[in-house]
Amino acid sequence: MKKITVLGFGSWGTALSVLLSKNGHSVLAWTRETETIPEMLKQKENYIYLPKVKFPENLNITDNFEEACKFGEIVIFAVPSKAIRPTAELASKHLNKDQILVNVAKGLEDVTYLTLSDVIKECVPQCEVTVLSGPSHAEEVGLSLPTTCVIASENEEIAYMLQEVFMSPVFRVYTNTDVIGVEIGAALKNVIALAAGISDGLGYGDNAKAALMTRGIAEIARLGITMGGNLLTFSGLSGVGDLIVTCTSMHSRNRRAGILLGQGKSLEETLKTVGQVVEGVNTAKAAYHFSQKYNVKMPITEEINKVLFEGKDPKVAVLDLMMRKKISE
Repeated sequence: MKKITVLGFGSWGTALSVLLSKNGHSVLAWTRETETIPEMLKQKENYIYLPKVKFPENLNITDNFEEACKFGEIVIFAVPSKAIRPTAELASKHLNKDQILVNVAKGLEDVTYLTLSDVIKECVPQCEVTVLSGPSHAEEVGLSLPTTCVIASENEEIAYMLQEVFMSPVFRVYTNTDVIGVEIGAALKNVIALAAGISDGLGYGDNAKAALMTRGIAEIARLGITMGGNLLTFSGLSGVGDLIVTCTSMHSRNRRAGILLGQGKSLEETLKTVGQVVEGVNTAKAAYHFSQKYNVKMPITEEINKVLFEGKDPKVAVLDLMMRKKISE
C-alpha cells in the first residue's frame, strides 16, 4: 500500500481521497481552508464540496502544506487549473525526485497556454509528472458508482504502478503514453460543453447537441493531432468519453454555465451563479490561441469565444455556424 498526498480538497480531491483510502492506501489531504477541518473531521465528510460521502478511517486532513508535500510517495495535484502554478512552485522545495506527481485538474494555463503537466514539470523538474483524466464526476466517484479513467505517462512502468494504485471494483483505469493528447482532450471538452449548455439554454433539442458534440470532438482531434497527440486518444476516455459526460450531465459546471449563457445571462452573472470554477472559460481563450497558432479550423471554439468575450448573441452564433461555407465531412 502507498502513502498518498492529495493537494486540494474540493469535490474532486475529496472523491479521490475517499477512493484511494478505500483502496487501502494511507491518504493525507491538504486544504487551505483551515477553519473547516474540525467540522469535517467531526462529521467525517466534506460538508461543503461533497456532502454525504463519508471519510474512511485512513483518510487524514491537514492545513500544513510542507507536511502534506513530504508525506506522499505519490502526490496528487487536485487544485483548479489557475492554482496549479502557485501550488507547484510552493511544493517544489518540499518534494524530492523519488515522488511521483499526478495532475488531475483539467485545463490549460491562462496567458502561457501551457498544459498543466508542463506547468508542473517547469516548477518541479526533479519529479516525474503524470496525468489522470476521463469521464469522472466527483459526485459519482465519491458514491462509489462505476467510473473509468486513463492514467497518462511517458514512463509505462510508472503508468502501470499508478493503474494498480487507483484501480478498484468501481474505478477502472487504463494506461496511455500520449500525455499531450489526454490533456488536450480533457481541457477542450469543457469548451464544447459550454456550447452544449448554450444550446440547452436556447431551448434547442437533442439534434443540435449531438451535432455540437460530434463536430466538437472533430475540432479537438484536429488540434490535438497537430500538437502531437494520437488520433486514437480522442476516441477514448479523455476524448469522446469525457466529452459525453461533460456535455450531458447537470454535474458539469461548464454545461450549467452554458445553459445560463443561453438563457441570456452575462458571463459575470453566470460565473457568480455557478459559484465554482468554470474551466472552459479560460480554456476557450487558449483553444482559440492554438487554433490561430497552428492554423487549425475550430469554428465552434471561435464562436464560443465571441459569445464569452465579445458579447455576441448566442442565437446569432448558432446561425453563423449553421450557415458556414458548405463542406464535406
